[in-house]
Amino acid sequence: MKKIAVILSGSGVYDGSELHESVLTLLAIEQQNASYRCFAPNIEQHHVINHLTGEVAENESRNVLVESARIARGDIEDLSELDVASYDALILPGGFGAAKNLSDFALSNGEYEVNKEVLNACKDFANADKPVGYMCIAPVIAPFVHKEGVKITIGNDKSIAETLTKLGAEHQDCVVSDIVIDPANKVVTTPAYMLAENISEAAEGIGKLVKAVVLFA
Repeated sequence: MKKIAVILSGSGVYDGSELHESVLTLLAIEQQNASYRCFAPNIEQHHVINHLTGEVAENESRNVLVESARIARGDIEDLSELDVASYDALILPGGFGAAKNLSDFALSNGEYEVNKEVLNACKDFANADKPVGYMCIAPVIAPFVHKEGVKITIGNDKSIAETLTKLGAEHQDCVVSDIVIDPANKVVTTPAYMLAENISEAAEGIGKLVKAVVLFA
């Protein structure tokens, strides 16, 4: 049975992992007769968003690992404990947590950094020639991990695509139901909620991504 590591970034689309994407990923992994283990960095979130109002919750802080444990039903490990040798592939769901906690993409003007622990984990899989799947906004991490020219998608946002191109990636426009595969780098990406208007649309691309990642593993 293939073992897939999943890196989460909190709990909630506006300040953490996109919950639908995360749960659909875990479900799709099991449907491919593989198993998963969730990980998250043990760091403070950039900020906390009230998901009812969309406003920043002032004077409130939350921990990415603790919040991610909500999605994993408590069955999760500190990202520092992730050993690439124990897993066949890696998947990163999206949500603003990928652009605020795993990286600071959403907080910059095109010049951003990836959390070192996240970057090292992704590089470990890439260097071991093991597949990595990124969905939604998480592909912004890929140019820091993989070889120049890595083929990825975030959907069809021209501004983000231009930023990724400047960093050496090759962006390909993609509809929500499809995926972009880079066989040479064993990288699979899908737009998910960058384009999805409902959970069914998100599920189609996510299911394809997980299937491709498991086949590569």
